[in-house]
Amino acid sequence: MFFRKKKNQNYNLDMNNIPKHIAFIMDGNGRWAKKRKMPRTYGHHEGTKTIRTLALEANRLGVKAMTVYAFSTENFKRDASEVDYIFRLPKEFFNLYLKELMDNNVQIRYIGHLDLSPKETQDIINEAVKKTSVNTGLILTFAFIYGGRDEIVETTKIICQKYKDGDIALEQINEAYFEKHLMTKDLPNVDLMIRSSGEYRLSNFLLWQLAYAEFVFDDILWPDFNEDELHKAIAIYQGRERRFGGVLK
Repeated sequence: MFFRKKKNQNYNLDMNNIPKHIAFIMDGNGRWAKKRKMPRTYGHHEGTKTIRTLALEANRLGVKAMTVYAFSTENFKRDASEVDYIFRLPKEFFNLYLKELMDNNVQIRYIGHLDLSPKETQDIINEAVKKTSVNTGLILTFAFIYGGRDEIVETTKIICQKYKDGDIALEQINEAYFEKHLMTKDLPNVDLMIRSSGEYRLSNFLLWQLAYAEFVFDDILWPDFNEDELHKAIAIYQGRERRFGGVLK
């Protein structure tokens, strides 16, 4: 089967209205591989190239933060061989692209329960975080063994313990205080959430942080999601009116 590459388009983006934080649900790796009669793991391998491509382009456009849904708490339900392969991907990704990301001033972070992954995976990701910690460009965050509901529960536990210890009064607990204890506490609010592959759901991703984000659902499978698709999504974002619960005057 021949897969024709789409011709690039010019979306004339407003550079004064670039979303500060873009979040991606990277969906469609398995289907992309199946179309090519390849194993699902090949789709995951190719999908890492898309992360690199979009991170560099987002950084060039002036996006402050980019968060990718790399592995959910529910993904442990998948076949063990696929899970094992995904846990090996950070080593492959950073061996190939860490120097380039460093050269482009990209900072690496993660959110989630990294401690539930193999030690080698933990060491690789922690080393990338350490090496890029002083970089001031795009913050590329990997949501790894992450779930939105779990994050809210864990945050609630932290605040309940502070209340129990007498460190905080009940009246002081509000949305702003809650946000300061989320895993994403140092990141700007998500402006734009993009999901590839034509699925229309959040899949337990950044449930608190997406409250006022604009959503774009694209039929393109993740390994084929390129700079042009990113520009198209940003153009859609720029064409919307963001009210945040109010009324535009």
